[in-house]
Amino acid sequence: MVDDEADIRNSVSRGLQGQGFDVETAVDGIEGLAKIERWRPDVVLMDLAMPRMGGIRAIEELRTWSDVPVIVLSVMGEEGEKVRALDAGADDYLTKPFGVQELGARIRVALRHLSQPLTESERQLGKVTIDLGSRVVRVDGDEIHLSPIEYELLKHLVSNAGRVLTHGQLLERVWGPEYRAETAYLRPIVTSLRKKLGPQFIRTEPGVGYRVPLD
Repeated sequence: MVDDEADIRNSVSRGLQGQGFDVETAVDGIEGLAKIERWRPDVVLMDLAMPRMGGIRAIEELRTWSDVPVIVLSVMGEEGEKVRALDAGADDYLTKPFGVQELGARIRVALRHLSQPLTESERQLGKVTIDLGSRVVRVDGDEIHLSPIEYELLKHLVSNAGRVLTHGQLLERVWGPEYRAETAYLRPIVTSLRKKLGPQFIRTEPGVGYRVPLD
């Protein structure tokens, strides 16, 4: 856990240790990167506003040599910073103040995502089955027709199930880099997918992007 506030470090560490996690702490991005390299944790919790090196720069540097899941810890009203952190390579975020039980649940989601084989072709998420090899999507066993653009958007969300993907990330991957700011392109496609797959299959992260939950 990388956070410059001692009270938060101490309380969160105690709470996570009570859930069975081993916790190491650091006070800023520079110390955090050094400890991550030495300790090789399964998940990193990263504050954004810190002295010497903030969270976004630390995530950018971390992503040059590690794919460890990163959960951002952010204060309220920092949607722009959350988007920047996710675009830099973070996997998820929690807004302060948060409950340690919820944080533990987010960590377990990150660990499940990490354990999924990268070569796995078929994904089962609730009532929805997606075969990424054959491009077949089923709900309760019934095949569902998707347009090419619907399938491409769904493929990226499902391949990153449990993670938040920002509007910019989805637009760049599905439409191309020149469409990164065209957020209006996403809404009708997401609405159509929800009608076909279920209203709760794709979750909205207000002002940030979308995620497909693992459970």
